Amino acid sequence: MTFTLRYHPDVRDVELPLINKNIKQRIKKGIEERLVIAPEKYSDPLRKTLKGYRKMRIGDYRVLLKVIGAQICILGIRHRKDAYQKIAGRV
Repeated sequence: MTFTLRYHPDVRDVELPLINKNIKQRIKKGIEERLVIAPEKYSDPLRKTLKGYRKMRIGDYRVLLKVIGAQICILGIRHRKDAYQKIAGRV
C-alpha cells in the first residue's frame, strides 16, 4: 500500500529553503523511497506531548509526521536540535 503525502505549508515555505541542497536530496529520497511505502517500519513513534505522531531520522534532520489512514501529513523537517520544540506548536 502506498501512502499519499501532504505537507504543512511552513515546510515548503520556511523550512526547505533553509536546508542544504545535498541534505534536501537525502531527505527527499528517504521520504519517497521509504516513508511512502511503509511509514510504520521506517519511522518511530513519539512520546509525551507528541504522542500519536512519528519521526523519521535522516542524518541530523528529523521528518516529523502523522499517519492518518492512507495519508502521511508531514508537519516539519528540521535539525534535531530544535525539531521537537518548533513542531509542537503545529500539532
